[in-house]
Amino acid sequence: MIDEQACCALTWITTGQLDKARAILERTVARLTPYLESGSPVVGLEPSCLATLRSDAAELVGARLDVLSFAELVERLDLPLPDLTGVSVVAQPHCHHASIVGWDADRRLLERAGARVTEVAGCCGLAGNFGMEKGHYEVSVAVAETHLLPAVRSEPDAVLLADGMSCRVQLADLGQRPAVHLAELFASRVTR
Repeated sequence: MIDEQACCALTWITTGQLDKARAILERTVARLTPYLESGSPVVGLEPSCLATLRSDAAELVGARLDVLSFAELVERLDLPLPDLTGVSVVAQPHCHHASIVGWDADRRLLERAGARVTEVAGCCGLAGNFGMEKGHYEVSVAVAETHLLPAVRSEPDAVLLADGMSCRVQLADLGQRPAVHLAELFASRVTR
């Protein structure tokens, strides 16, 4: 476990503070590199951070980081899966999952575990802090009403899966239902 903080610098990148972002990413790369070089897996649980470490780190500081998603680590290690037979899952892949990280490993694991998966198309509408900014709320709600909220309403007994924090916030606020990360779903079904 890393005993020092490591940040992806996404906040600074999205606000155009690229010099500060470079400094933060350089520090993070220096902290992660010994673990990666030793063969230890480094996992990014938040899709935004993971995507930033994979793509923006390369663009801003020239570092190619082999940071894994939780699903990719579970697949790589071929870990046993909990039994999700009979469980319906409505999954909202985070936009960074869809555009950079990929959601295929997540789907494969869920299906191998026996879950029935409904993958929601498109964005949740919150888009980081976009939906929380003055003047954006109505657009944020309209985007959520395009795919996400109808899918949630159509499957009231399904587990809501959203690895991205902003997606979970949107689901709690507009969908009035909590969502879980894939790691939380798996952990909740592990028998001891």
